[in-house]
Amino acid sequence: MVQRAGKGDRTRNEKSQRQLKVGEEIRHIISDILLKGSFYEPALDGVAVTISEVSISPDFSNARVYCMPLGGVDHDNVISGLNAIAQQIKHELSQRLTIRRTPRLKFVLDESFDIASRVTNLIHANQTATHPSDQTEADEDERP
Repeated sequence: MVQRAGKGDRTRNEKSQRQLKVGEEIRHIISDILLKGSFYEPALDGVAVTISEVSISPDFSNARVYCMPLGGVDHDNVISGLNAIAQQIKHELSQRLTIRRTPRLKFVLDESFDIASRVTNLIHANQTATHPSDQTEADEDERP
């Protein structure tokens, strides 16, 4: 008999379906709020920000918003600017969100793009380093 995973069977890092759904809804709403730009923050003037993920706590009281300025330029200043207006964003979020409690927002830099780039570079470097003879054999086969 196959047992289904219950609520208590989840590991610490595994999110419930509701957490994932609410996190995705919050991500869409925050993206829309930032796109409209109904508030002024000098650090965000003329900067496009990508919201990649919203990770929400199990009790829905806190949310970490993973974001990255377009091009990765001046990310420390942009993150501090977003955290400065987090309360205003939370207020607009509370008007659009349909859950009982609106979570506190903490904006953090999404480093997954940098990590993915480093891993890709390492894989590429490893492939070229381990197969140099394949390249020379291919060059010899092409000669008349």
